[in-house]
Amino acid sequence: MAAQCVTLGIDLGTTSVKAALLEAAPSRPSGFVVLASCARPSRADAESKAAVPQGREQDVSRIIRALNECLAALPGQQLRKVGAIGVSGQMHGVVLWNAGQGCEWVEGSAAPMFEARAVSHLVTWQDGRCSSEFLASLPRPSSHLSVATGFGCATIFWLLKNSPELLQSYSAAGTIQDYVVAMLCGLQRPLMSDQNAASWGYFNTQSQSWNLEILRSSGFPVHLLPDIAQPGSVAGRTSHTWFEIPKGTQVGVAMGDLQASVYSCMGQKTDAVLNISTSVQLAASMPSGFQPAQTPDPVAPIAYFPYFDKTYLGVAASLNGGNVLATFVHMLVQWMADLGLEVEETTVYSRMIQAAVQQRDTCLTITPTVLGERHLPDQLASVTRISSSDLSLGHVSRALCRGIVQNLHSMLPFQQLREWGVERVMGSGSALSRNEVLKQEVQRAFPLPVSFGQDVDAAVGAALIMLRRNLNQMNS
Repeated sequence: MAAQCVTLGIDLGTTSVKAALLEAAPSRPSGFVVLASCARPSRADAESKAAVPQGREQDVSRIIRALNECLAALPGQQLRKVGAIGVSGQMHGVVLWNAGQGCEWVEGSAAPMFEARAVSHLVTWQDGRCSSEFLASLPRPSSHLSVATGFGCATIFWLLKNSPELLQSYSAAGTIQDYVVAMLCGLQRPLMSDQNAASWGYFNTQSQSWNLEILRSSGFPVHLLPDIAQPGSVAGRTSHTWFEIPKGTQVGVAMGDLQASVYSCMGQKTDAVLNISTSVQLAASMPSGFQPAQTPDPVAPIAYFPYFDKTYLGVAASLNGGNVLATFVHMLVQWMADLGLEVEETTVYSRMIQAAVQQRDTCLTITPTVLGERHLPDQLASVTRISSSDLSLGHVSRALCRGIVQNLHSMLPFQQLREWGVERVMGSGSALSRNEVLKQEVQRAFPLPVSFGQDVDAAVGAALIMLRRNLNQMNS
């Protein structure tokens, strides 16, 4: 690690791919410095191959193209020094591929890279094809976590019933980040961390094993389930030179983007981390030795996800965040188009926030759950307490931002955070960083010291895990 002193972190998100290069900096309070970073929109949304209206799928080749664009934009002299790669990405989703044939290494215009080949679409965490009735028909898991639509095992059960020929076409499965690690290392069988396995469902975090008997008895194709390994432990080494990164570079087992984001910004164990991006997560570290009750509670709004070193995060994960604001903006733009007027979405968004900043309060109430919630899958959005004086853009935008934060607060109240010993909230995420109104509403709902501008990055967290693990090994 002395010569190869740079660590690369990658995050494969819902709307973008990010990469960051980190180097140890003992003189800094954080212990590291970000040498360079890059983000590229993936623009990967695709029509559902199963022609499901509620389906949410992404084209893996476009995600990999965005990843290659990120690597191409990073300085080559720093890539040559990379000694380890950490990978995180969107949890819950599932992609299928043929082992040994999932990609092809090519000599690109600038450098060697891989491209997706025998691979399915990624069915994402936002997928809604599994109805409440369908989920109720599935076997009960031996896990403290319930199974929801968009979870990998639920999606595979749905495919087993509705598109069995698709499942028969492939021999391996994982999250998008597991796929990337397998391609980089040339793994015949993918590895999956307990973080991502828990997000798929039918995984017992105490025994660190899949519910194989329960799944087999229902005809589930258990041969598709990845082997389990610790997040950030070494999955393998790069099988090819990748851009300027040397062949044989260490690659970590992929972690969840939630855990990587929290890790990059939780300065103290008494910090809670709030991330408002496409969706919303509020997470706090559970005390050492904490074990969740082993019976799943489908209507519980708080879930306990594996973190690092056998600890857990208590998480309220709302499906309704920046995506709700985007839906509102898109609706306004569509209305304008229907009226024969053209306006850019970016213009609408900035004017909407300006109007809400001026409108400090409103009696209008918006419940923003257009996507339901995992614990309330059939809940829809609503607008109440409508009066003629509360119909301005400022009132509606203020009520919408307040609704997003209040919905989160209903899932994980301030009082619960206090009981967990939380003393500060670290605010992060793209939707929060550029929205002054959301910031005001967070401070209103959570009367604790709140630190904004932690625009934390799962890519930084993924790199940081690898960097610290390697430093610890060197010093031990």
